[in-house]
Amino acid sequence: MTLATTTSARPTRVLAVASAGGHWQQLMSLRGAMRDCDLMFATTLSGLPEEHGASPAVIIPDCNRADFWRMPWCALVLAYWLVRFRPHVLISTGALPGVMALFLGKLMRAKTVWIDSVANAEEMSMSGRMVRHTADLWLSQWPHVAKASGARYAGAIL
Repeated sequence: MTLATTTSARPTRVLAVASAGGHWQQLMSLRGAMRDCDLMFATTLSGLPEEHGASPAVIIPDCNRADFWRMPWCALVLAYWLVRFRPHVLISTGALPGVMALFLGKLMRAKTVWIDSVANAEEMSMSGRMVRHTADLWLSQWPHVAKASGARYAGAIL
């Protein structure tokens, strides 16, 4: 399955955002679905995109609920790249920088996709719950979590 192109002859611009670690690994597993898109990656760890051959890519500041004071800087950097790249679609596998990207992308009228981490086998993650009403497509990788939360289940990435 691939993302559809826009109505013009130009490919769909997709910004794929994930924090370093398992979120990034799962996003890398989705690359094949985005092969026909004008794709840009954003992650929180320098060197990670090069390690996985993910190009073009930008590094964004990391933030989490323990480092909430870093959120404004993360939001500013994300806003800069959103304005510069102007994606049609934003995809994130988490965590908080992905939440912020989806919120900002929605303000720019981009379609938004949240894929909750496979690590959340018992319930939707806090980040996933935060984007529930923002994401145009809200997915869980566990059928029982999807059923309990109201998310859609379309299979697991890993």
